[in-house]
Amino acid sequence: MLFQVGGQGTRPTFFEMAAAQQLPSSLRAALTYSLGVLALRRPFIHKILDYEDECFALLTLVLETHSLRTTDGSFAESLYGLRRRAVKIKVKGDNKGPDAREEINHTGLEKRQKILSVVFLVILPYLRSKLHSIYNKEREAALQASLWGHEDERFGDANYFDGDGNPIVSTSGSDTEDSVRERLRKKIRKIIAACYPWIHAGNEGLSFAYQLLYLLDATGFYSLGLHALGIHVCRATGQELAVQRALLSCAYGVLDYAQTGLIAAVFFFKMMEWWYQSAEERMSAPTVYPPPPPPPPPKVAKEGIPLPTDRTLCPLCSQKRANPSVVSVSGLVFCYSCVFRYVSQYKRCPVTLMPATVDHIRRLFHDV
Repeated sequence: MLFQVGGQGTRPTFFEMAAAQQLPSSLRAALTYSLGVLALRRPFIHKILDYEDECFALLTLVLETHSLRTTDGSFAESLYGLRRRAVKIKVKGDNKGPDAREEINHTGLEKRQKILSVVFLVILPYLRSKLHSIYNKEREAALQASLWGHEDERFGDANYFDGDGNPIVSTSGSDTEDSVRERLRKKIRKIIAACYPWIHAGNEGLSFAYQLLYLLDATGFYSLGLHALGIHVCRATGQELAVQRALLSCAYGVLDYAQTGLIAAVFFFKMMEWWYQSAEERMSAPTVYPPPPPPPPPKVAKEGIPLPTDRTLCPLCSQKRANPSVVSVSGLVFCYSCVFRYVSQYKRCPVTLMPATVDHIRRLFHDV
């Protein structure tokens, strides 16, 4: 048989293992959604969402530790009637002969394997989530820098002048003003942004390879973590389920109420989401705010170049503007060639004398 789809034997099917693997992420999405709905009326819940990774890691730590201690399986595996078993391979016959055979024996988990299982189930997913968050932030920062330029390059070398054109204070953004801790943090983030895609691709590739081999019945290990720990996931025997049922018999009524309450809670949360969205639409739809007033015009410095009465002329060359470009710090428009030469030489706006660089020059396309 190529792969197992039925419920026979102690070896779980591929679909059982896949469902158990996807349960933690589904549980996290459901909890995040529920807290997001509650946060609409209870803003303090946003503090929990700000530390979503830490809160979920703490919750899974409690669940996985309790489940491994009581059932020798993870929380998701125990819900699907699965158990973890330590693998011991014995070779029968001559080790080098053709008749040598490997016999796999399953035993209970050792304390070391339980601790390492918690590491693989809780700590490694938490670190992966943090690395993914750092990578996304660095990727967004790199995208913004490619579009608008780096913040330090745009504003780090600007100088402020008084009315006579003398520099008042320098805001040079050199590395000497940055703390050692901040520079180290930036280097670590850049290293993570460069290495994380390769680490993620390698992890996904190994996971796919192990799952494919497990599906084809070529290995008993569903993942690299289980292989490293020397653990097989097996179906719980009837005796184990009977013992667990006896231990939980006194709590069956509570579990039934909990299941019913969970279904009612999901329905309640969906109703709340619809109600809050409808109320927000009703409140925001009729409200039309007037447009904000325009900003005040820039003030012409006493020693700055005066503005011509004809607004179509360039203040620098007193000719009709060619390739009109605006200095973003003041909002005034000049010829591109004129303002580029002036700003490159004096590092300021010709009219307002506000500090500026060539990065503050923006081409206007109203005449295109």
